[in-house]
Amino acid sequence: MQSGIMIDGLISRRTEGTPQGSPLSPLLSNTVLDGLDKELEGRGHRFVRYADDCNIFVCSREAGERVMQSLSSFIENRLKLKINGEKSKVYEVKESKFLGYIVLNNGMLAVSHQSIKRIKEKIKSITCRNRGVKFEHIITEPNLKLRGLLNYFRYAKSHKPVRTLDAWIRRKLRCYRINPHCSVLKQKYL
Repeated sequence: MQSGIMIDGLISRRTEGTPQGSPLSPLLSNTVLDGLDKELEGRGHRFVRYADDCNIFVCSREAGERVMQSLSSFIENRLKLKINGEKSKVYEVKESKFLGYIVLNNGMLAVSHQSIKRIKEKIKSITCRNRGVKFEHIITEPNLKLRGLLNYFRYAKSHKPVRTLDAWIRRKLRCYRINPHCSVLKQKYL
């Protein structure tokens, strides 16, 4: 199956690369970037990489700039890959986000604010008051999503955002339940 690329609302034919979300994409990334992993290990850097996303941890901003420059050269010259200049930056640890997590100064993980915002948007669409769905069904949808999210974010040591999110979801469900227009309208014809 060929999947196209949407550019300015028009679907164009794909001539290179793999489709977003394809199971082949992380496999190819891991195969191609194995050389980068070995180079980082050889230099003694602490890093974490998932597919084509990589965070490298160093002691100072200056060290980060040096490592960024030398690794950019390694990736482009030895691995023959292009680096996305918009996404590749040197950050303070507290500013870095990786796979929905943020790394705290003490090295612990927490859920990023963007992840909480995306979860809230999903819950808002589920608990929309004019959906006309039974309340029992409205409760099961967030439960399924939240179980998966809690399992995914189980490594987060700061649970405050999750507790705040829990209170927010309960309030959304109460609003749905109290709304007089939330029941399903039934009409019988002839």
